Amino acid sequence: MHTLYGIKNCDSCKKARKWLEENGIAYQFHDFRTDGLTPAMLNDFAARADWNTLLNRSSTSWRQLSSEQQTGVTPEKAPQLMLNTPTLIKRPILDTDDKLVIGFKAGHYQTEL
Repeated sequence: MHTLYGIKNCDSCKKARKWLEENGIAYQFHDFRTDGLTPAMLNDFAARADWNTLLNRSSTSWRQLSSEQQTGVTPEKAPQLMLNTPTLIKRPILDTDDKLVIGFKAGHYQTEL
């Protein structure tokens, strides 16, 4: 079974959930806010996808960071930022066991699934 990671009230997550349900694809939803985010989960994501792809620099959470926090983000610094503020992670993340599909576009899901 696939796992969809995100936040319940995120519009992209809502669209992804609707698409999966309409296409009869079984999944489990993991809400970063209520179910948490562990260093092990984030390390798994980072091992399977580039951290630059995982870090959502267009989010409200990113804009609320200080310029010091935004400057010089490295592979070592990015995970700590995302652990402290899970809304910095691009959403949704669909884990198919074989790969991670980051973000939601219906055409991309159709191709990947």
